[in-house]
Amino acid sequence: MGNDTTIFWFRRDLRLTDNAGLYHALRDNKPVVPVFIFDTEILDALEDPGDRRVAFIHQTLAELKEQLETLGTSLVVLYGNPVTLYRSLHPRAVYTNHDYEPYARARDNAVQALLEKKGVAFHTCKDQVIFDKDEVVKDDGKPYTVFTPYSRRWKARLTPFYLKRYPVEKYTGHFKKIKHQPFPALEDLGFRGTGASFPERVIRTGIIEKYDRTRDFPAIQGTTRLSIHIRFGTVSIRRLCQVALRKNPVWLNELIWREFYAMILWHFPQVQTASFKPAYDRIAWRNDPAEFDRWCTGQTGYPIVDAGMRELNATGFMHNRVRMITASFLTKHLLIDWRWGEAYFGQKLLDYDLASNNGGWQWAAGSGCDAAPYFRVFNPALQTKKFDPDYAYIKKWVPEYQDGAYARPVVEHAFARQRALNTYKKTLG
Repeated sequence: MGNDTTIFWFRRDLRLTDNAGLYHALRDNKPVVPVFIFDTEILDALEDPGDRRVAFIHQTLAELKEQLETLGTSLVVLYGNPVTLYRSLHPRAVYTNHDYEPYARARDNAVQALLEKKGVAFHTCKDQVIFDKDEVVKDDGKPYTVFTPYSRRWKARLTPFYLKRYPVEKYTGHFKKIKHQPFPALEDLGFRGTGASFPERVIRTGIIEKYDRTRDFPAIQGTTRLSIHIRFGTVSIRRLCQVALRKNPVWLNELIWREFYAMILWHFPQVQTASFKPAYDRIAWRNDPAEFDRWCTGQTGYPIVDAGMRELNATGFMHNRVRMITASFLTKHLLIDWRWGEAYFGQKLLDYDLASNNGGWQWAAGSGCDAAPYFRVFNPALQTKKFDPDYAYIKKWVPEYQDGAYARPVVEHAFARQRALNTYKKTLG
């Protein structure tokens, strides 16, 4: 890749349609070489060689490469530390899309500084959210830390301009004509195939229309299962928001929650490792390793909790209602630090997103912005009665729950609830 070519760097935007950075790269430059980097700083931190997310990315890139080759170009796949790799590349310019996580920001700053020393322009574009950074803030310019006023301002700012698609297809002739490029096997990356099946990249409007009535029942498919595609950008957030505006305001709110947490992480990057409310970092967590293991493996003796954990371990998916129940159970019933649970979800979730995962866990623990109050302790039995009344979800994942072989409860609910309240009160006053 010489100085006559422009690189478009795919990351969380693995699609050719309605891709902001790709559109600007192709419109403003030619020829353009599409590049993806398997970032070893990220891959080396993954403990499971059968990580389903790597398999999903690998499968998606293979499909993307096929699409590009029908256009007379290909996908250049690299492996290594991006900063190191860019030292040996000398393009005319590099285009990519914004990323808001602390590691990604540091990586992009380092890449930009390196390229600028070589006289190479580095352009990033907004693509994975509708509004970012300081686009939705209070009148005084400070970021919102409560969802409802943030969502009101978000909706007030929304105009058709922000949902307009980027017509990449007009400029695909600007891709550099290159032959079929080598494509690494998972084994070349230190991983292996999983045989996992992934949710289809299909926007099911029928589900979206009923979402407000079906979203809380884990035994039925009342949610779209699009979260993995949103996470890796295989669908356009602008297209999803267009559908949400037409079909269901409750589903739109879920998309706005995602942006709210992304902007919390942007403005308050310390939440990656610390409580948004600093006082909560003084809580005397019990952090019992044996009890944590029972939670991880779905052996707590609470069927709705165990069903959720077993589904997560088996599939990489957990229903959002069940995520709240399992997170509340870990932090309140077992008094285990929310960071332990967040890290475990980070290892297992197909749709793992740092901002949303962190926000959800801190919400459950009471330590986050706009979080559930510390004295809200989900009762697993009542949650089951309300959201899995026929035990259909539980029967699927915990078939032995009525047998004598089923695990005894790791702790009694009323005792655990009072213990949690006492512990929180002692710290918070």
